[in-house]
Amino acid sequence: MEWIFRVLAALVLALMMVGVAAAAPPAAPEAGALEQTTLPASYHLTGVEHIWQQWNNCGPATLTMGLTYFGYDSDQSPAATWLKPNSEDKNVSPWQIVEYVNNHLPGNTRALLRQGGDLTLLKTLIANNFPVMIEAGYEPPGENLGWMGHYLLSIGYDDGAQTLTTMDSYDGPNLAYTYDHINHYWRQFNRLYIVLYDIRREAEVMALLGDDADELTNWNNALEDARAEAIASPEDPFAWFNMGTNFVGLGMYVEASVAYDQSRNVGGGLPWRMLWYQFGMFEAYLQVERYNDVIELAQRNLNDGGGQYVEETFYYGGLARLGMGETQRAIDNFNGALAFNPNFTPARIALESINGG
Repeated sequence: MEWIFRVLAALVLALMMVGVAAAAPPAAPEAGALEQTTLPASYHLTGVEHIWQQWNNCGPATLTMGLTYFGYDSDQSPAATWLKPNSEDKNVSPWQIVEYVNNHLPGNTRALLRQGGDLTLLKTLIANNFPVMIEAGYEPPGENLGWMGHYLLSIGYDDGAQTLTTMDSYDGPNLAYTYDHINHYWRQFNRLYIVLYDIRREAEVMALLGDDADELTNWNNALEDARAEAIASPEDPFAWFNMGTNFVGLGMYVEASVAYDQSRNVGGGLPWRMLWYQFGMFEAYLQVERYNDVIELAQRNLNDGGGQYVEETFYYGGLARLGMGETQRAIDNFNGALAFNPNFTPARIALESINGG
């Protein structure tokens, strides 16, 4: 079977080299914005208050730290109440953070999610006074807890020291991580980033993003980055996983499924907590009707000691049951997701679709 995976993987790489949409030319930065070529050698945002996270509260705490820059209170409870009503919830997804900020937070602050960032872009945003959340892999030093996902708030950098300054809800304020450290762990989440900004500066944010301001172009660009990494290191499971994630973003589910399969079969496979945080594999397998694989992965989450506290486990299991014609079991799963998190809109939409049908 190994040769089949290698042939399919080679096919994926070949497909990726053809037909990538041409990027629109970047817009000119707003007046007063610092372009990448004029960045200072170091910069640090002021006015951000550090917050120690409560139990399982990395996402809400990190977001709240970013919001203090815009004058919001330093209480992480309002964000947590909406994002994860159950304190045992192991994950807050980036799209949930964006939905909360853009649709449920009073005021002018907005959030924008993109993939495939790099250090130059982070520095450009920071130097233009935009705090940026990133999600990265994390292995707590000295605690023997294993790999997990973690949010960091990026607020400064120093090219001389080769460090990015972050507010870390678990490890402390103003922590300087080396560029190499950030690159190593950030790529494990497809280098996704969430820019926080005042809506009155939205045009400036888009200009600084250049062609990545367009979401489709951004997925293509991130895909190209992951492809290059997979070519350079074909035994790297994260490169293949990121390819799958970007293919899902482009609606290319067959290619995504092949890339995800490869991520599970090279370099020792993926960390066992991977599907607590990133769910493109479920999406891809569902779209190509590999329902049993989705059920197996969801069941693995339920049995691994923590995935039962991830609403997506029940949601994707429900979608697979629905695809298999097991409507009542699907309804039970969707209700289970909503019982855990009443604000998990995908499960509510799925239930409404069934009831409306």
